[in-house]
Amino acid sequence: MRPREARAWIAALVALTLLRLAVAYALPLSPDEAYYWVWSRALAPGYLDHPPMVALWIRAGIWLAGDSAFGIRLLGPLAIALGSVLLADAGERLFPGRRAGLIAAALLNATLLLGVGAVTMTPDTPLLFFWVAALWALARLVSDRRGGWLLVFGLFAGLALASKYTAIFLGLGVLLWLLAVPSARVWLRTPYPWLAGLIAAAIFAPVVIWNASHDWVSFVRQGGRTGAWEPGRAAQFLGELIGGQIGLATPLIFVILAGGVATAARRAWRDRDPAWSLLAALTLPALAVFLQHAFGDRVQGNWPAILYPSAALAGGGLTGRVWQRLLVPAVALGAAITILVYAQATVGLVSLSPRIDPTALRLAGWPTLASEVAAIAREQGARFVAADDYGIAAELARTLPPDIAVIGAEERWRLFDLPPADLAGSVGLLARSTRRDPNVDRAPWAELREVGRASRARDGQVIEQFRIYRVVGRPPSRSIVLLPRPHMRTSD
Repeated sequence: MRPREARAWIAALVALTLLRLAVAYALPLSPDEAYYWVWSRALAPGYLDHPPMVALWIRAGIWLAGDSAFGIRLLGPLAIALGSVLLADAGERLFPGRRAGLIAAALLNATLLLGVGAVTMTPDTPLLFFWVAALWALARLVSDRRGGWLLVFGLFAGLALASKYTAIFLGLGVLLWLLAVPSARVWLRTPYPWLAGLIAAAIFAPVVIWNASHDWVSFVRQGGRTGAWEPGRAAQFLGELIGGQIGLATPLIFVILAGGVATAARRAWRDRDPAWSLLAALTLPALAVFLQHAFGDRVQGNWPAILYPSAALAGGGLTGRVWQRLLVPAVALGAAITILVYAQATVGLVSLSPRIDPTALRLAGWPTLASEVAAIAREQGARFVAADDYGIAAELARTLPPDIAVIGAEERWRLFDLPPADLAGSVGLLARSTRRDPNVDRAPWAELREVGRASRARDGQVIEQFRIYRVVGRPPSRSIVLLPRPHMRTSD
């Protein structure tokens, strides 16, 4: 780029990052984010749901910016900005002189998936950053022909695997690429790919050790998602998968990404071109697994996020006139949709029923619920408030007054290094969504009776109602734990 173009590109990226930081500051936490915040207050090499990287990122963000929604999310917009630079450089290395990297960065940043992911903190946030960084290292390997870049790849692949288990497709993709492409196959006769594997394995080893000491619960949980087979509902699940990705990519960008992936597959099969083959190897195996999974169960919308960086680079590498004409309207439409979602989530741009407003369903009304639950607690003389849903428990831990203890009451808490709650003979409340089965597990409670209702609401519209039970606790149990609070100091 000429200096003026470079300055304009950097200015646009800085402005976009500032916008995302502002949205991250303004948005209330989702239940999942509040749950991952609990992880950050009970650091461990592994958890039931995922590896620990998201907890480390939250802990670092809170150290930098305080224990707030902004601190929890701080590293997200910053990582996306740095990842955009790496993606742009990767595209230039793979397709010199085509501006493929700049196009890929623009396409990826204009997707709703990345727009939402940049202002929330989930395991996908560090996963996507380390995935892009690993892809960048491989692009440098293609352009520079220096084996040391495989060691850099091993570092980032290990960090990606410590973020989410789907990073296994990085290693699988690179192995397929090394085996299939003659010009890449020579690296197998050097120590570099094997050392890269050792680096990644060393980074991931604490997660394996934690699983080994906890009956492999996390591996079993995630591995249990595979192998489902229900062809009678395949059309429904496939339709949801494709429709969801059209929405998350935004329609025109989805067309470009699909065209890029198809081109990568064709060039990999026909020419064994190193660049196109690399993008195909990092996209097609995971895509095949997601399609297979849709024949037996629903594919969650965020799972295919790992396909987007390589698909965006493939889309950026397209040279046909039709593709070039589609770029500007595609980016413009994607950016407009994302900004509208930001506005709806932060200020309620349009008055929608909570039933059709996904931002309200996940984010809105938690302070209202906390206020109503606190009032009932004082009325009942309750010493604590418990929840048997991890997301609700975490939200209450963030929002209830500090003088009311918050208790997590379900089996997953056995796996956390959190203090067991001694509730024997103590009066408390149990908050439970009316969406759940009304048959409550009575094992943790000596007494249980419904005493009222509470709700979370926005602008007078009820989003979700809760049954409130008066309970009396039993002796301590490892599955009944005292949750951390924002005002509490950590012990480590």
